[in-house]
Amino acid sequence: MDSETVIARNEDIVAREVGGETVLLDLQGGTYYGLNEVGGRIWAMLETDSHSIAAICDVLETEFDAARGELEADVKALTADLKENGLVSLTG
Repeated sequence: MDSETVIARNEDIVAREVGGETVLLDLQGGTYYGLNEVGGRIWAMLETDSHSIAAICDVLETEFDAARGELEADVKALTADLKENGLVSLTG
């Protein structure tokens, strides 16, 4: 996975914000997942369209006080976890 990898959310996932956390429900599996503020922001971007890791990091860099390298590592780690759980698909 590199910075040009494009992430698209699974259409069978419902998301809601609850107490500052984004909660995802996999409608097929009936499993809940929780995302922190940054993860929730990433998910919000994916709800409107698919985005590359680089594009997501561009947005996060303007909204959060974190180094680019740290953002990329965190986005890639979250993406891998979301992919492993069937919540997103990757291309590129």
